[in-house]
Amino acid sequence: MAATRSLLLSLSILLLLCFNASCKDTLDLDEEDLSFLEEDEHDAAESSLHGYEDHDFENYDDLDDFGDGEGEYPDSESAPEAEIDESDVVVLNGSNFSDFLEKNRYAMVEFYVPWCGHCQALKPEYAAAATELKTDEVALAKMDAGEETELAQKYNVEGYPTVLFFIDGVHKPYNGARNKDAIVTWVKKKIGPGLHNLTTTEEAESILTSESPVVVAFVENLVGPDSEELAAASKQEDEVSFYQTSSADVAKLFHIDPKGKRPALVLVKKEDEKVSHFGGQFVNSAITEFVSKNKLPLVIYFTRASSSQVFENPIKNQVILFTTLNETEKYLPIFQEAAKYFMGKALFVYVPMDEEDAGKPVAEYFGIEGSAPKVIAFTGNEDSRKFFLEGELTLNNIKSFGENFLEDNLKPFYKSDPIPRDCKYFYLFGRVKGCSSRDIRVMPKWMGTTNEHPRAKSDGFPTLLFFPAGNKSFDPITVDTDRTVKAFYKFLKQHAAIPFKLQKPESTQKPETESTQKPELTQESSNQDLKDEL
Repeated sequence: MAATRSLLLSLSILLLLCFNASCKDTLDLDEEDLSFLEEDEHDAAESSLHGYEDHDFENYDDLDDFGDGEGEYPDSESAPEAEIDESDVVVLNGSNFSDFLEKNRYAMVEFYVPWCGHCQALKPEYAAAATELKTDEVALAKMDAGEETELAQKYNVEGYPTVLFFIDGVHKPYNGARNKDAIVTWVKKKIGPGLHNLTTTEEAESILTSESPVVVAFVENLVGPDSEELAAASKQEDEVSFYQTSSADVAKLFHIDPKGKRPALVLVKKEDEKVSHFGGQFVNSAITEFVSKNKLPLVIYFTRASSSQVFENPIKNQVILFTTLNETEKYLPIFQEAAKYFMGKALFVYVPMDEEDAGKPVAEYFGIEGSAPKVIAFTGNEDSRKFFLEGELTLNNIKSFGENFLEDNLKPFYKSDPIPRDCKYFYLFGRVKGCSSRDIRVMPKWMGTTNEHPRAKSDGFPTLLFFPAGNKSFDPITVDTDRTVKAFYKFLKQHAAIPFKLQKPESTQKPETESTQKPELTQESSNQDLKDEL
């Protein structure tokens, strides 16, 4: 076991060695006896990696799970959970998955893994939603994605939990809040009529006081082509209620001219800009585009509840204002005024950076320090470039900053920890056959939450990157392989320019002090050689 762990350490270090990527290995791995690498490697890999792979940094509201190394979810064995009634949640596997979808027109499926903390938090909420929705003939199920890897790959499951909703076998992701009420509301909108009729002013007044945003169309008839186009558009929007009316009195309450041309359509919100009038062709696609661009407030106040308005929006460019709560009134009006010039082009988001629940984790994610107000621009999670506004937060400065951002005329900012005083590159030499002492370098590990680089990106932690030598502009290779000694060794043999071979230990029957004899490449010998070299 000790020898295996030493091999795992050595090979993990080798994964970051800078070899020439164009060279191919000259040895046939299939003919090489690697059985000595497999001993106890499963336990070592499990102990070193368990509990990390369920996390990503794509959503701001996930960030506080990794504050200063805290917030890791406890093992289910060490932290007993309260009893949860999951009797209405169907357990799926490869053998019953297809039958389940065939028997249930409406079905929701959660892809999870047992060690995922987010999955554990969702468990009671999901079970409660299953109980409530069964009266609407909606079946909720769950599947262990770690066991059913083929199905997980088929549905592009990249994180946990992933929740999909199926209607007649056609699926759509659920990206809403992870609580019972949000799930139930979302599903009922999907299975029910998306368009409702308004016939009385009493109904209209109730909607104006209780709902936002809402779309209201003033039509000649409540049935027919116009109604069908509006109903189709309503199915595309999860967060907007759609209504239609033929009453002039109702139309007037929603700021529609009752003597004007029909069909007419408005989107009404409670924010400052309140009413947006539609002026396009009355067809599904045009209505959907109009609603998508106008449904959000000028500035989104970022909270956990509002996060989906940012993450699920087709507009990825963001301009974000960070202030303390007591300075909101001073800077937010200026920011709102600037936002009017960028509707449909960039999302304007306000984050109170001293608000504990969501604001503070977001500020830490973007590397915001101190309490002074700041404005940054962000290209979205796929690109993840950030830009800081220099100078005072005036209307003109924010407008100019936004314009330069959209024209890609700004220099990106990358987070970086201070360079440690004793930070240097280490050389490994003398123990890998055929390698010169100057041919192999090891890059130290770094904290991905506090350091960034345009060529060192990750979808989760831990991420291992292989940087080839000889071409500094070459993008690194992601080590997408099993976290085992044997898999690491094969990866290195495939990509290394200089052939090498780990020698099998002389005997596995010797006492512990002798059986832990290191192979040709060892951490201790490398450090000693380094001292001799220096």
